Amino acid sequence: MEHKSVEQMQGVADVTPRPALLATRRARLEHWAALLEREPDRTFPALPEVDLLPRAQRRALRVEGSAIAFAYADPLLRASGLAGDTYGDARSFFDLREGQAHRLLCSCINGRHVRAGLAARRLRAMAARRLETWLAASVVGGLVGVPGAMLLFG
Repeated sequence: MEHKSVEQMQGVADVTPRPALLATRRARLEHWAALLEREPDRTFPALPEVDLLPRAQRRALRVEGSAIAFAYADPLLRASGLAGDTYGDARSFFDLREGQAHRLLCSCINGRHVRAGLAARRLRAMAARRLETWLAASVVGGLVGVPGAMLLFG
């Protein structure tokens, strides 16, 4: 087998670079939200009573046509590492805490169906919240840390 660089191959074939993969949690959440926002009135079946299932069953839970299945159908999310369309796959890939995934996908919160526009707003809030929490913690740490350091080293 002969190896050639991308530049050499461009003269022989039509070579297009792969799209940038979604490397950060925020990018993954926002991409999923953008997909959902294309059809904000679309509804997806909610996952049934997620919180009542044992952990192992919860991780494997999947519903045909769910918002997770919709995300899994996206080639960029799959190429970025979304392994499947189960509750556990979504929690792992999108780095969702149990409460966040529950609020986003469960029937006890959303009823029988999840509206795409509402799910998109929740995803965007989750994407922004991590940054806001970090900034708030930094400010509080600075407010507490500076006077403490002045007392110790003052």
